[in-house]
Amino acid sequence: MIAVTSQASGRLRVALDSLPLIGHPTGIGAFCLGALTALGERDDLDVRAYGVTWRSRAAIASCLPPGVSLTQRAAPERVLLPLWERNRFPPIDWFIGRVDVVHGTNFFVPPTKRAGAVVSVHDLTQVHHPELANQASPPYPTLIRRALQKGAWVHTDSAFIAGEVTEVFGADPDHVRVVAPGVPTLPEVEPEAARQMVQKYLPDGVSRYVLAVGTAEPRKDLPALVRAFDELVGTAPNHDLDDLALVLAGPPGWGEAALSDAVNGARFGQRVVRTGWVEPSVLSALLSNAAVLAYPSLYEGFGFPPLQAMAAGVPVVATTAGSLPEVLGQAAMLVDVGDSDALMQALSRVLGDERLRAHLVEAGTARATSFTWRACGDGLAHLYGDVAAAHDG
Repeated sequence: MIAVTSQASGRLRVALDSLPLIGHPTGIGAFCLGALTALGERDDLDVRAYGVTWRSRAAIASCLPPGVSLTQRAAPERVLLPLWERNRFPPIDWFIGRVDVVHGTNFFVPPTKRAGAVVSVHDLTQVHHPELANQASPPYPTLIRRALQKGAWVHTDSAFIAGEVTEVFGADPDHVRVVAPGVPTLPEVEPEAARQMVQKYLPDGVSRYVLAVGTAEPRKDLPALVRAFDELVGTAPNHDLDDLALVLAGPPGWGEAALSDAVNGARFGQRVVRTGWVEPSVLSALLSNAAVLAYPSLYEGFGFPPLQAMAAGVPVVATTAGSLPEVLGQAAMLVDVGDSDALMQALSRVLGDERLRAHLVEAGTARATSFTWRACGDGLAHLYGDVAAAHDG
């Protein structure tokens, strides 16, 4: 374990926004859990969780891994967030006590009085593709810009997003740090039990499926995948793909109308299965039994599902959106963003070429193992040490 320069207490005191842990897990929630778990195992950090919330402190506490504590006063989100959008008062220190570094894990870090600040920027959808963003989300670009003006450092999951942060906000490159997350782990499910879980979702006569994982939001471009699947099945010679389905695993979102229209308009829409949100054990079963994972994103800051598929020994077809070439490397078949014909052809190749499939499985397994939570914890700990040292200076 790489040591971090401690404060006078002997350990660097860091507080991380852990509100993303509660509710149905999201990508940011997975990042929070993995990072907190890795950081909580270190003996050079005093790791604390906080959440800007009035009633959900107990819910956060129930989600925390060993080595992470929650000590804070109730912090009313509806009162504080509007205040923080306009000024630096009141400091988060009033609610969480004295720490050395505060890490806002979800695009926003509250104002601090004594502590250094880090803000995680996972993507810049609101900047580059506002039409793809959830209009109910807070004004993250404004909050990021305000944090940078007050000296916050930036954590990103990929070099691609780090470059965007530097370009869009004029951030000091020395204060923008890339620390890649690990791959979120899923429960191991016994093979026969996994097959039974999966079979509940599949139409009669279906034995193989293309899987997509994600919320039905415009950025994931699931309608394009439905069109590609429909074309793939419709043009297959001799009914070769009559046993194939498309399974969309994930909750409804703000792209619901377009996705429903695509499914309803598809010739083979009856073979498009929507599971809604699923428990981690069911997601594990769906991944381990998939013929291929499709990830047709229009813009991406990292991308957990392709790596989870690779870890499960499943080949991946994805787009070249954002950070995906950086994250997936040569271990996936990549197609141009928004090209449903290229997506269809790539899926056809992976489904029909056993040699290609074997290559992708081998390369994907190796790629997934290169992202670990321990390395993420090391990288974040170094970042906190640098922030604390610069802040004290």
